[in-house]
Amino acid sequence: MGRLEGLRPLLYFAAPLFSEAELAYNVEVTSILECHVDVYLPQRDGGKVVDLVASGVEPDAAFRSIYDRDVQALKEADALFLLLDGRTIDEGAAFELGYAVALGKQCVGLQTDPRRLLPLGNNPMIQVPLGRILTTKAEVEHWAKDFARCARFLASAEI
Repeated sequence: MGRLEGLRPLLYFAAPLFSEAELAYNVEVTSILECHVDVYLPQRDGGKVVDLVASGVEPDAAFRSIYDRDVQALKEADALFLLLDGRTIDEGAAFELGYAVALGKQCVGLQTDPRRLLPLGNNPMIQVPLGRILTTKAEVEHWAKDFARCARFLASAEI
């Protein structure tokens, strides 16, 4: 695990964050996860480009700020939690998945939506790196509890 002993594991939550419905659902799922783990939720913890620009930040600087914060959070995270709902994955979330895989992070998905890009399921470049794809919020709760327990065990074994 990438964090100091005694701390809860940190998940990076990769998801679309553009509509009010997406923002609200991300917060709802985050509240379930945060019963057991810490969560970096980009819309809350990294900021949004539109908010930065509205506050007077130049667009190029706003994009760079978001990118830098989110990449740093991916490096610090113990795992990536990816929301797969929608006909296709959000392009930012796809980048975050690839970056997390390149860093050797554990990756898990949540897909409550039955739509898939391919007749046989998700794109292989999305499906293969995900160690598990959860399908309900109840499974999210159970997984987060188990992940936190395993992280504590691994941290104590490293001493």
